Amino acid sequence: MKLTGGEEAAKAAASMNLSVGTMQLIGVVEIGSLLLFIFPRTGVLGTLLLAAYLGGAIATHLEHQQPIFVAVIIQSLVWITAILCFPELSKRLLGNKTLEKERTTLPSNRLVQA
Repeated sequence: MKLTGGEEAAKAAASMNLSVGTMQLIGVVEIGSLLLFIFPRTGVLGTLLLAAYLGGAIATHLEHQQPIFVAVIIQSLVWITAILCFPELSKRLLGNKTLEKERTTLPSNRLVQA
């Protein structure tokens, strides 16, 4: 809807004091961030860009007294998916706790195998 610039997109843009061209640019940024998120090599960057984009969407909706339920659900799904798909991101976010668990379980596994 953002890229086609139809009548509904014009109404949505006008309700937020944006031009149709700005809405189209936002749509391009959204699709670009989603493409980065989908590919594993750029997934972490895509996660951060989508999180920033959705945070801005939530703030804009709050400013215009519009419901934020859908944006919050999508933001939550992005973070859950990112933590499950990108272990390096979960290690960064959760700190060294996961590393300590790995260190304590590795020696016991080696003893069992020996």
